[in-house]
Amino acid sequence: MTINKRTEAVYIHIPFCTNKCFYCDFNSYVLKDQPVMDYLHALDQEMALTVKSNPPGIIKSIFVGGGTPTVLKPEEMKYFLQSVKRHFPEWSDDIEFSMEANPGTTDLEKLSVMRAGGVNRISFGVQAFQNKLLSGIGRIHDTDDVYRSLDNARQAGFDNMSIDLMFGLPNQTLDMLAESIDKALELGLPHYSIYSLKVEENTLFHTMYQRNQLPLPDEEDELNMYLLLMKRMKQAGYNQYEISNFAKPGFESRHNMTYWRNEDYYGLGAGAHGYVGRHRHVNIKGVNPYNEAALKGLPRLESFEVSREEAMEDFLMVGLRVLEGVDRERFQQQFGISMDEVFAAPLNKMVSAGLLDVTEEGYRLSSKGILFGNDVFAEFIGSLSAN
Repeated sequence: MTINKRTEAVYIHIPFCTNKCFYCDFNSYVLKDQPVMDYLHALDQEMALTVKSNPPGIIKSIFVGGGTPTVLKPEEMKYFLQSVKRHFPEWSDDIEFSMEANPGTTDLEKLSVMRAGGVNRISFGVQAFQNKLLSGIGRIHDTDDVYRSLDNARQAGFDNMSIDLMFGLPNQTLDMLAESIDKALELGLPHYSIYSLKVEENTLFHTMYQRNQLPLPDEEDELNMYLLLMKRMKQAGYNQYEISNFAKPGFESRHNMTYWRNEDYYGLGAGAHGYVGRHRHVNIKGVNPYNEAALKGLPRLESFEVSREEAMEDFLMVGLRVLEGVDRERFQQQFGISMDEVFAAPLNKMVSAGLLDVTEEGYRLSSKGILFGNDVFAEFIGSLSAN
């Protein structure tokens, strides 16, 4: 039978940024002249309404993303974190409370407020260690800001930190990526996320790409970049626990594992997505429309029930991103039916193609499958509803 338990994970969206990066299609707005305090009050109201309609369990992970949450001033940050604690008061002893940060927006005072408010993990958007590449993708920080921000974070009492790097950037070479990996590993952090650039619609890069003005590495170079980073991270003792994520043992992102295990999470803030009790919702995106809607009720753009078939497809699709793979027993617990039975055709096809390996617990991407993950995931999209 399906197991129902109270929601234990919270995602909160702070949509403000100092500027808009050239590749970013997230729901974010340049900070200048934005009604920040009104937004934080609206967020407080949404939290109150959310926990009233769906009381939380003991919270095991909170993730604050954006935008750039660290553009909040210290007093705004303090108000926001008090709000979180008031509406989600029960935390597990080993809660993971993460906040995204941009280097250059994290002075010691703000970091101290964050630490005092319960944040215990920071994810810095570094992206590269070449200033020329950074300015070429619209980042406003430079490499000096990276080192300064990490020093400030350590002084404020943070030891659980992660940085994001990107590959496949315009004008990026294999040597540049190798240098970025060297500099990243010298920091000795417990976690690294390393993503390939995706050119998304409604971004400056998409416009440039359409005009043939975006000098991207070719497919072979991008593949070599991915192979290099997997090799280097493994040599340095990091476990690749998900397609784009590497960690020292015990430092895997618990919040992201909630997504990849298709478990429930609250989604709060402008444009945020949530998934509770097999219902998904998307919030209103614009700052002022969100603020106004939150005063009248839950600020939903849309809300819909996820069918059992779709939930099962999602389980495979997101679960296979994790390199330990999908677990038959967990599937059985969630859906009361055998995974091998439900997905016999696509699973057999992917195993025969050498893209999935059979494990004692279930299935996982093979070493070849890691390189062609999107092809594997696509096999499960609509595979049940199509029958």
